[in-house]
Amino acid sequence: MTQRFPGSNPTRSRAVLHNGIVTTVATSPVKSDSMYEQTQGALAAITGALQAAGSSQAQILTAICYCADMSRKAELNQAWDEWVDRANIPMRAVLGVQLEGRDLIEIIATAAV
Repeated sequence: MTQRFPGSNPTRSRAVLHNGIVTTVATSPVKSDSMYEQTQGALAAITGALQAAGSSQAQILTAICYCADMSRKAELNQAWDEWVDRANIPMRAVLGVQLEGRDLIEIIATAAV
């Protein structure tokens, strides 16, 4: 059974749960020029989506971070290091991409429930 958790946009889910695996994608609701603040916002959105689906940071298996400015990756890393569950560190990839609007970061996380 697949369960979808509605997002703020009617054509996008906040998270999708299928066979004990939840997937969520987040950008930051904060559109500051700070990579650190945007990463914190996206990670907070991931935390909320995981909780809604019955999961948590400790259950994350993989994360992919799409970064609009790789020269500022240290800011992303700082926010990540403050947020991640150090007892259950997931695999993570960071890719440099062009994002829309003022988004500096977009994160996809896959977790167990």
